[in-house]
Amino acid sequence: MKFYNSIGPNPRVVAMFMAEKGIEIPEVTIDLRGGENRRVPYCTDVNEAGQTPALELDDGSFLCEITAICEYLEERFPEPPLIGTTAEERAKTRMWARRVDIKICEPLTNGFRYAEGLPLFEPRMRCLPEAAAGLKAIAQDGIAWLDPLIADRDFIAGDRLSLADLMLFTFLDFGVSVGQPIDPAFTHILRWFERMKSRPSATAN
Repeated sequence: MKFYNSIGPNPRVVAMFMAEKGIEIPEVTIDLRGGENRRVPYCTDVNEAGQTPALELDDGSFLCEITAICEYLEERFPEPPLIGTTAEERAKTRMWARRVDIKICEPLTNGFRYAEGLPLFEPRMRCLPEAAAGLKAIAQDGIAWLDPLIADRDFIAGDRLSLADLMLFTFLDFGVSVGQPIDPAFTHILRWFERMKSRPSATAN
C-alpha cells in the first residue's frame, strides 16, 4: 500500500487513524499549495476528484475519501478498533462521524476556503465569499450543539475513542490555526480537545 498525503485536515484524519493503530505505510507527499492534486497524473491516475488523501492498494487500485480509507484500514488492521467491533458500535461511530462532518467540519472548512483561503481556492473551485461568515457561524452552532452532549462522556461516540473523535479534532485544530478558535464557553469541547491534543497521534500529519 501507499498513502498519498498532503497538508490539510482531511489527510491528517487518516494519518492520526494510522498512528492510533500503529500502521506504517509508505507515503507520497502531494504539493497541495502548488496544485499538484489538480494536475496530471494525480487527477487522472490517483484521484479524479483532485483531492487528498488517497490510498493505493496492493493491487494498484486507489481508495479516496477519508471515511472509505479508514473503513478499509479498520478491516485490514482491526486492532485497536476505531470504528467498532459490533454492529451497534460501528453504527454509532458512523452516526457521530456523519454528524460532526455535516454540522462542524464541512462548514468550518468552506468558511475558510471562501475567506482566508480564497486566493488559493478561487482558481480551483467555485467559491462563495459572500457565504463565508455564515458558514463559520454554522460551524460554531454545531459546536454549541455538541458541547452539552459530551458533558458526561470522554469521547464523541461514548466511552471509546473512534473515528468521530479523530475527524472532529483535526478539523477543530485546523480551525484554530485559520482564525476559527473554539469559544471558551464550550467548556466540554475544550476539555475533550485538550485531552485529544495530548495523545501521541496528534503529532501525526
